[in-house]
Amino acid sequence: MTQQIDYLNPALPAALRRVTMPVVDATPQTLHGFGRLVADPNECPVEIVQWPAVGSRPIDPGTGDEAGTTTGTFISEWHGDILYGRNEAVGGHYVLAYATEPDTAREESTAAPERMLLWHANYHPDGGQLFFPLDQRPFYVPLALPGDDIAPENFVCFRFDGTQGLYIHPNIWHEGVFTLEGTQRFFDRQGAVHARVSVDFAREFGCLLEAPIHGSALPG
Repeated sequence: MTQQIDYLNPALPAALRRVTMPVVDATPQTLHGFGRLVADPNECPVEIVQWPAVGSRPIDPGTGDEAGTTTGTFISEWHGDILYGRNEAVGGHYVLAYATEPDTAREESTAAPERMLLWHANYHPDGGQLFFPLDQRPFYVPLALPGDDIAPENFVCFRFDGTQGLYIHPNIWHEGVFTLEGTQRFFDRQGAVHARVSVDFAREFGCLLEAPIHGSALPG
């Protein structure tokens, strides 16, 4: 994406088609290649990627990867039909997903969300990222393997029971963490450079990614 995105007011087109993501339980086997489950956030180092060389001369050894990590709380919160994310580690505030068509979604709605409709995803080329649930409730994370030739059909929605966190490798496509209802808090640690590469499903592919959530929570 080369155009600045308004993450709180994405103004999505109407009548977008839906691409259904497979929903799978997060296990060491299903997460292979994406990242891993984390039982203790203090025992999970975050990979930092060295700054790339832009000419024929290489980056000096021991440099270009010294920015370290930043930490904070990631808050995932449903307001009616709209799921918001707030990442205090990097000062981000976003619309993560909708429970219904974006043009009819209302914060005043009292209906429990039965699905999430995802419009955007990104990856971080500078480092990995850790999400650890502070409230020990089930949550979802949509992920796709690296590659800028990304397609909506590449995404898998992973389901977590809330007893363990998720660490994802650099360059893994994702879009925060998705609570199934109400408000949920996560400890977040990620690369401090916070480079971000985005895909806008609505405008690039004319679609939203869909996963059911009503009644699908694992016991936690």
